[in-house]
Amino acid sequence: MARSPALTGILFAIGGTLIFSVNDVSIKFLSGGYALHQVILIRAIVAMAFILGVIHWSDRGWSQLVTHRPATHLVRVAIVMLSNVTYFTGLAVMDLADAVAVAYVSPIVITLLSILFLGEKVGPRRWAAVIIGMVGVIVMLRPGAGVIQPAALLVLFSAVLYAAGNLLARHMGGTESAMTLSFYVQLGFVLVSLAMGAWAGDGHLATEDGIRAFLFRPWIWPPLHDWPIFLATGLSVGIGGMMVTQAYRTSEAGLIAPFEYVGMPLAIFWGLVVFGTFPDAVSWVGIALICGSGLYVIWRETVLRRKSDAA
Repeated sequence: MARSPALTGILFAIGGTLIFSVNDVSIKFLSGGYALHQVILIRAIVAMAFILGVIHWSDRGWSQLVTHRPATHLVRVAIVMLSNVTYFTGLAVMDLADAVAVAYVSPIVITLLSILFLGEKVGPRRWAAVIIGMVGVIVMLRPGAGVIQPAALLVLFSAVLYAAGNLLARHMGGTESAMTLSFYVQLGFVLVSLAMGAWAGDGHLATEDGIRAFLFRPWIWPPLHDWPIFLATGLSVGIGGMMVTQAYRTSEAGLIAPFEYVGMPLAIFWGLVVFGTFPDAVSWVGIALICGSGLYVIWRETVLRRKSDAA
């Protein structure tokens, strides 16, 4: 039986998000010894090598690199670049699960923006899920408790940019393939990271401050035992990024966005196993609200699809 485009998009979103979790834990692990732009450069080179290999062996071949929308690619690359920098800067000083939970405001923003800019329809039940998810994010931020820190606000800003980047992918999906979209993003990462390295790679702007050190510490040649981690982050962003981009290209953004919540359990797992951190009681309330809203949308869409198929 043929698989529906919506189901294919959902599977791509879930698989891509699971693979993306390796990227998060790898970069947080590397953040203590490398400048962010050096990590992004090596990651982008590995990801681009993977993407070019897929393009070479695919049926459409190198024609996929041809685009008639260079200006739109440039805007999307800038948005994704800034989203990455703000997210990983915040991630470097936050617990992994807390950072990922705050970042999950992105599917909520995607659902809202898809109504405004793409004309997609969102029913009352999905609206309820969006509101519940937003409440969960507010719980994670803990306003009034003195817990909100610049790092959390950076992650929140990153989530809004991430939503905008995925909506652009949806907008460009009619003419650009997932591999085309992924390639130009990684090319942008390489060029900007090289420029940053030429400007600040000697470490003259670095300080002992955690965030500024991560942004401007000098480049070093990675020891052998760190190369598998660099390889893991490059492959995860290459494969995961392509899968998530394909999901947003081919399916409604409001449908795909909640399925990215599947990364939350993995963030808790990686935080515990790799960094020895575990969410506290307040974080668990926020996580439950965020993930619960996403799971409800999954259940609701399944019911509606079965009714549609039976009609």
